[in-house]
Amino acid sequence: MSGPRTMREALAPEKVASRALGTGLTRHEMLRFLDFIEEMQTEAGLVLPHSTPDAYLHITIHLMRNHIEGKLTTISTLAMASRAPYATAVRRIREMEADGLILSRPRTRTGKSFSLHPAPALIEAWQDYAHRIKLVVGRTVGLGEQEEGADYYFGGSYLKARIIPLPAIHTEPLKIAAPLRLLVHADPTFMAMDSLKRQLENVLGAQIRSRALSIDRLRLEVLRNAEAQASAYDIMAVDLPWIGELAEGGMVAPLDAFVEREGVNRSDFHPAGWNGARYRGAQYGIPIQTTPELLAYRTDLFEEAGIAPPDTTDALLDAARRLHRPERGLRGIAWNAARGTPLGHTFLMVMGAFGQPALDLPPLPDGFDASVAHQPLRPMFDTQEAAETADFLRALLEVSPKNILSMSWYERVVAYGDGEVAMAYTYTLLAPYFENDASRPAHGVTGFVPHPAGPHGRPIAPVGGYALALPANLAPERKEAVEKALGVLTSAEVSKLYIMSGSRACPRFSVNADPEVRALSPAITAMDTMARQGLLHYWPRPPAPRISGVIEICGEVFHEMLRGLVGPRDALAEVQRRTEALLNP
Repeated sequence: MSGPRTMREALAPEKVASRALGTGLTRHEMLRFLDFIEEMQTEAGLVLPHSTPDAYLHITIHLMRNHIEGKLTTISTLAMASRAPYATAVRRIREMEADGLILSRPRTRTGKSFSLHPAPALIEAWQDYAHRIKLVVGRTVGLGEQEEGADYYFGGSYLKARIIPLPAIHTEPLKIAAPLRLLVHADPTFMAMDSLKRQLENVLGAQIRSRALSIDRLRLEVLRNAEAQASAYDIMAVDLPWIGELAEGGMVAPLDAFVEREGVNRSDFHPAGWNGARYRGAQYGIPIQTTPELLAYRTDLFEEAGIAPPDTTDALLDAARRLHRPERGLRGIAWNAARGTPLGHTFLMVMGAFGQPALDLPPLPDGFDASVAHQPLRPMFDTQEAAETADFLRALLEVSPKNILSMSWYERVVAYGDGEVAMAYTYTLLAPYFENDASRPAHGVTGFVPHPAGPHGRPIAPVGGYALALPANLAPERKEAVEKALGVLTSAEVSKLYIMSGSRACPRFSVNADPEVRALSPAITAMDTMARQGLLHYWPRPPAPRISGVIEICGEVFHEMLRGLVGPRDALAEVQRRTEALLNP
């Protein structure tokens, strides 16, 4: 029996209704899937005799893509995307409307202007179609015959589950005067880079000089360097939330031409990390570490107490209270509560799990659209979710270590690794502290889950990490060599070296799929699972130009709240007032 002759026949409502709903793809996966189907159709038209464009297919691809990206679709733009004559395209669109596959919505009060949208049946059909094609592709490349063959990230390099080799020595050394000058963050990834200095120098054929600073000092140095006539650094590590500030201020150079020229495989990077380094549609950094903040918990203590890993904030508080035993030297949970940047990051990330970003970002099916962070946006600290976040953090104080108000990134993982707390919010980046030391009580008995959800939110894994960027004031004669070095330092081969040397924050699918890498840490497996489930997000700390100021205000005012010097409602009102003045002067 032959199949349907056109996409319209395949998507007829009675056929859609008879199908089992697939497992679904994440937003980024579906966009890549749409690109894949469109490219297949294009290639067929170029080389196969008598192959003609399927107008129905191109109409639905364009409609679905705009729906996912939150863009406006009109009948004229949809007809242009069909690759058919205009009159023919309009007839096809009207037929799909009659079949209940396309919905129209008035754009004006007069009702004379409409926007077009995919009907639920069409969305469901594409989910089912994508799931089936994932199975076919998975079987074709040897991922197995079972349904589990679809358990990979479409468009990523999970299809290349192989041992990544050591980086090759460049036959021509970098043509650069003096050392390659790096400004980096003082964390395990860049400490791993420093330990590999000799090996990287051999690969590049050039000396490397690196300067590592703490997060706040690093940002100040990046800003100071931008004021110089010529940059003192060739490559700088920038925290993802800084991208908007640095790009808007013309302090870092766009990298789109480099990405295209060098053939950088964008699909090999976790979308949250790659998109977190974009601003106004341009790429300003190549991710070198993508590290979600997760909830680490002691599996042995949870099993002994008969407690399930928490997936809600209420469950987290209940678990923390049950395991909080100060008389035995054990407290419930450690987290970033130190004044300033640490607590500011905590509030934004936890508020994300309560279902509200710090700014009034447009909602998407799986979160919020941080790509519009360059626009004037209203801060959202006068919301119910912000109030619930404040109350939650105050409740955490009761089950936290005594020094919680001075605890930041490193201190919280030390408290967890040394067995002083049963749980900790922590980046996967710092997991080696207890994973590589068998003497630590948390060694071998740690599980990882996303941030538990508040009443109006969903579990999320807020993404942190750094991208490598080029200073806008880099001397022109150094640019070509520096770009070659940038490609090497962010390559899959070198990224694997960082992991094998102590980092736990790789931005690439292919490296995380490497069997040698996956054997190192359950944190890597947990991160990849969450990436495939669409839980990794960068919108809790969107790259708005003044987001660092928002974080600083939160870290100051809410620290006063946690110290009991100001009530939660007054603190929220103060943060709202100050952030409004900052963002919309």
